[in-house]
Amino acid sequence: MYYLIAIAIAGFILNLPTVKGFFGEFFIRVILKLLNKKKYIVINDVLIPTNNGKTAQIDHVVVSNYGIFVIETKNYSGWIFGNENSINWTQVIYKTKNQFYNPILQNKGHVKALQDLLVDYPDVKYIPIVVFTLNANFKKLEVTSHVVYSLGLLSIIKMYDTGIISEAALTSIYQRIINANNTDRVARQEHVVNIQEYKYKTETGKCPRCSGNLVERNGKYGAFIGCSNYPKCRYVLKEK
Repeated sequence: MYYLIAIAIAGFILNLPTVKGFFGEFFIRVILKLLNKKKYIVINDVLIPTNNGKTAQIDHVVVSNYGIFVIETKNYSGWIFGNENSINWTQVIYKTKNQFYNPILQNKGHVKALQDLLVDYPDVKYIPIVVFTLNANFKKLEVTSHVVYSLGLLSIIKMYDTGIISEAALTSIYQRIINANNTDRVARQEHVVNIQEYKYKTETGKCPRCSGNLVERNGKYGAFIGCSNYPKCRYVLKEK
């Protein structure tokens, strides 16, 4: 009896999003340890400031002579549907559908944060990669960016074999990221709260900046989701 209760409790805990996310990122850390340490420097769980006064949390950054690999990890199960530029992707488990923010767009924000931090290195190549654990099943993905299962991560990284960053610049870039990385627990908790607030507001149709309504607007490059308080508020959903 107690054995069954313990199994049920363990199963519940392991299915919590935070716990699943931890194991997903841990698995990717293990994979990245297989990289040649003389060629690749791995920095896990990076929290750096952005130019808009907020923060960007990056699961893994790999610095090398071949470029900077910016890795976003997703530990989703079930069928995954999405395309390159859609705001949200869809997860399907049996008859249940859940939407989540497009990880390609999410990772573009991470790349932008690194570019702003490393503004003195305009020629550096950034390679964004979205990695799903093996629990996911890519049912229909229409993408040109790197979106792979975890076991395909190293193959993508090793595709890039042309040295473009000098050893001196490599050391300087690594040190700048390390110096900017905020390891303070309170700051990291605030980042999580901000993300949760953003998610709640966008899911309820509210602008994260001014709490106005999110509406579909038409611009020079087509339709987009923006704030109803434009031009006072110029928030665009896909800028996150």
